[in-house]
Amino acid sequence: MKTLSNDVVSIQIADSGAELVSICANGTEYLWQADPKFWARHSPVLFPLVGRVWNNEYRHEGKTYSLGQHGFARDMEFQLTYEEENALIYTLESNEETLKVYPFKFVFEVGYRLKGNHIEVMWSVQNPGDENLYFQIGAHPAFYYRDLDLATQERGFLDFGKKISTLEYISPAEKGCVSDKRRELFLNEGLMELTSQTFDCDTYIFDNSQVKKVTLLDKEKNPYISIECNSPLLAVWSPSAAHPDVPFVCLEPWYGRCDKVGFNGEFKDREWMQCIAPDKSFTAGYTIILEDVKAK
Repeated sequence: MKTLSNDVVSIQIADSGAELVSICANGTEYLWQADPKFWARHSPVLFPLVGRVWNNEYRHEGKTYSLGQHGFARDMEFQLTYEEENALIYTLESNEETLKVYPFKFVFEVGYRLKGNHIEVMWSVQNPGDENLYFQIGAHPAFYYRDLDLATQERGFLDFGKKISTLEYISPAEKGCVSDKRRELFLNEGLMELTSQTFDCDTYIFDNSQVKKVTLLDKEKNPYISIECNSPLLAVWSPSAAHPDVPFVCLEPWYGRCDKVGFNGEFKDREWMQCIAPDKSFTAGYTIILEDVKAK
C-alpha cells in the first residue's frame, strides 16, 4: 500500500490491482470502503475487458477463450515501477497465466498524480508482441453519497452540465450484456436526480462521447466530486436494485463495453474495441476533482 499526499488531499493505492482504495480530504473519505455486504471493491481497473463477453467466452483466430467480467487486471499484483513525491506508476505484464485466457502480449501501466484538488489517473498499454493487440480499458470508482438518510429515498444528484437536456443510454438486458434498445434520459437543467430506485435498470451506459464531465451533488445540490474524461463511454451504476440502502454510486469512464446479447463474432470485431499495432502504445486516463476542497 502506498500513500500520496499534498496540502489538500491524501490517497492510497494498493499493489493488488493497482487499485485506488482511499481519497481523504478535510477528514472526509470520498471513496467507498469496500464493505462486502454491498460491493467488495473500491475503484477497480478494468482490463482487458469492460463488462462481459457473451457467455463469458470469446473467439480469436479459431480458438475459444473464457474470460470473466471486466477481465483479470483488477485481481492481479502490479509492480511499483516509478515513484516521486506526487506520482506513482504501477506495471503489469503479460505472462503464462494471462496468455492462457488472453492470447496477447502487453505491458499495462496505471499511474496516479496529485495536482491540488485533482487526482489524475493515467493508463498506458504497450504492445511488445508481433500482432495487433485488441483490448478494452475502463475505471470503476465508487463514491459515497453525502449525508445519506435511509429514512428517505433521496440520494443526491448528478450534474452533466446545464446545456445538456437529454442523454441517450443503454443498459444490461441479459447475462450482463446489452440489447439494441436505446432509451432517453431527460435532465432538469443538466441534473439527474438520484434516489433508491434510480438504478432499477442496473447501469446507465452513455456512449458516443456524450459525457465529458459529471459531478456528484448532495441533496442540497452542493457539488463535491467530479469525473472529467475523454472516454467514448461513461457508465453510472449502483447496486440499489438489490440493496436499496447502498451508500455509493459509481462513475465509470470506459474505453469499451460489454457484448450485445448473443454476440458470437471474433474478439477483434466486438463493439468499442481498442487496437494497438506491434511496438505501439495507447495512452488515456481521467481526472477525479474534489469540488468542495480548495486547491492551495
